Amino acid sequence: MARLLIVGGFLAAVFWVFSIVDCAVQPATRHRGVPKGVWIAIVIVVPVIGGILWFTIGRRRADDQDARPYAPDDDPAFLRSIDKKEQDARIAELEAELARLEDEGDAPDARP
Repeated sequence: MARLLIVGGFLAAVFWVFSIVDCAVQPATRHRGVPKGVWIAIVIVVPVIGGILWFTIGRRRADDQDARPYAPDDDPAFLRSIDKKEQDARIAELEAELARLEDEGDAPDARP
């Protein structure tokens, strides 16, 4: 029985250290719920349960959908939905507007 407690304690300590290191090295964008520092504190203060919470609730998986909204020109689904003709027409329109704005900016001031 004593061996089982020693082995269990050793495995709990290894899991605790692994949880702390994993929580600390993950970028802040991979933490769910609360900020990174709070997760580290939870894992340190509540050793085994904190680690279990970190791996089940707090750590964002690579396949999780990102909650940030994309700008239309950064969203791959939106870019795939636009055909080439629409893209070319939009580019031509933006270039014409840019040229118009540049011409307005070059006009001399009417000050005496």
